[in-house]
Amino acid sequence: MHFIDEVKIFLKAGNGGNGSPSFRREKFIEYGGPDGGDGGDGGSIIFIADENLNTLIDFRYKQHFKAERGWNGSGQRCTGGAGKDIILQMPLGTQVLAEDRKTVLADLDKIGQVYVAAKGGRGGLGNTHFKSSTNRSPRKTTKGKEGDESEIWLNLKLLSDVGLVGLPNAGKSTFLSVVTSARPKIADYPFTTLKPQLGVAYIDDAELVIADIPGLIEGAHQGHGLGDRFLRHIERCKIILHLIDVNQEDVVGAYKTVRYEMEAYDGSIRDKTEIVILNKSDLRPEYEEIRRNLSKEIGKDVFYCSAATNTNVKPILSLALQIRRLML
Repeated sequence: MHFIDEVKIFLKAGNGGNGSPSFRREKFIEYGGPDGGDGGDGGSIIFIADENLNTLIDFRYKQHFKAERGWNGSGQRCTGGAGKDIILQMPLGTQVLAEDRKTVLADLDKIGQVYVAAKGGRGGLGNTHFKSSTNRSPRKTTKGKEGDESEIWLNLKLLSDVGLVGLPNAGKSTFLSVVTSARPKIADYPFTTLKPQLGVAYIDDAELVIADIPGLIEGAHQGHGLGDRFLRHIERCKIILHLIDVNQEDVVGAYKTVRYEMEAYDGSIRDKTEIVILNKSDLRPEYEEIRRNLSKEIGKDVFYCSAATNTNVKPILSLALQIRRLML
């Protein structure tokens, strides 16, 4: 399945039905009168947050949605039927933006959250509403109101417990493939991950949703590389797993580059819990010395693992799960 996290769609709610100008015509009743019914309301377009979706792929090929208009009123004070609503399931974490791509209309970050994206028009009034002591035969009615019409942007920010970040080739995809059933592309060249990948890790009968964010490089928040497009997904991660390739010539510089890019994109990221990990420890016998020096330089605990050999991976996940539980 393709990962699509941004689309533009057109919405048109249904117009309301028109009111009826009908008059009563019945045998043996000397005086008739107005009996026109109201028009039905137009259908609305409604978004519902669905935890089982994680991409906007459904809107890639169908981008125009038009709800049914309300039926006109009729005689005998019969109200026209309402137009059918259109219900659209949205991935959890979808933001609804106005056409300017800046104004947030809704943030669907709760399971089952409902948002009326385009409200149907109200039905018009039949002539029975306009009968009075001075006007016994009103022919006045009102037309149904226009339904809402707009072009909006859908912007998906993945909701996950853990976000994997790091420079390209830090081993994030390998880590994800080891701890979950996800099967991301893995190769020995940079930017093998071209889109975020999601997986679920199971630890002691508990679940951790893990997102692999494409590699960040210097200048990512300004549009360099791929990171600028996917940095938004880090905003929703509760815990950051920062992987660093132990074979880097400058592991401290590698750490600081990624931290700077994340914080330059969104300053609130600095408040997120971060677990720093030296990956590929099987390739450097002196990894313990490198780990101690890095910890001293950045003032944080640094852990080590080898995702390729599944060394020390479970303790790191258990730590992440413990931290996640404390947040609940």
